[in-house]
Amino acid sequence: MGESSTGPQSWSCGRQRIIVADCADALACIASASIDVVVTSPPYNIGVAYRSYEDRKPREAYLAWLSGIGEEIARLLKPDGSFFLNIGGSRTDPWLPLDAANAFRRSFVLQNHFVWVKSLSIGEDTIGHFKPIPGRRFLNHNHEAIFHFTKTGKVELDRLAIGVPFKDKSNIARFGHARDSRCAGDVWFIPYGTVRSKAQKFDHPAGFPAELPERCIKLHGVADAMVLDPFLGAGSSLVAAQRLGCSGIGVEIDRHYAETALRRLQESVA
Repeated sequence: MGESSTGPQSWSCGRQRIIVADCADALACIASASIDVVVTSPPYNIGVAYRSYEDRKPREAYLAWLSGIGEEIARLLKPDGSFFLNIGGSRTDPWLPLDAANAFRRSFVLQNHFVWVKSLSIGEDTIGHFKPIPGRRFLNHNHEAIFHFTKTGKVELDRLAIGVPFKDKSNIARFGHARDSRCAGDVWFIPYGTVRSKAQKFDHPAGFPAELPERCIKLHGVADAMVLDPFLGAGSSLVAAQRLGCSGIGVEIDRHYAETALRRLQESVA
């Protein structure tokens, strides 16, 4: 763990590095074509109460800012790299995920679009957790988008790394599959754990479970990958990278959130 007098503060833990800085400044210091996988969730511009970031920019300014970050990510990403963007909308701004994805169109090809399901009702049972929406116009918001960008749209993935077993086992031999695993598809059910306090959410208002970036890294299919999260938050992406034996860089503008990420990493390493 160290601090430079000439640059942003950074800490190392395991195979991960946390940089406390504005992401635009930090990304400019990373070598071109050095990153295998980017997994991130930027501010949604819907008024989330972050500690050090005002989440209410004018719409065009917000989208232009995202586009600029996308150009820098494209510079850092290897030719066969993957960029996974998680972003959700709100009941009053349902176009936001699509507008945000379109902001990256100048730099990337949209290769896959996943739906991250947080809560699912099957019959009379509900699995997972959601934030209730009051009133009579809208349904509870139980999902978010994950956009998978590449530079060419032709990057091969390890689909079976996140595969599921066949229900009908006769399909394994009948269709010549090498093992009992098939592509799970583009709808991912990844529920949050049950929490009853902000502390159990790592005191961050908009985090995601480590299982989400873990699935993205596995799907990209590169062993010992270099992972980047330009909007690290409470550190889930680096926790996932550490679990999978990958190296990672996380950038976070708020020191408090960065310290939370560091503590999570230290626990993971221990």
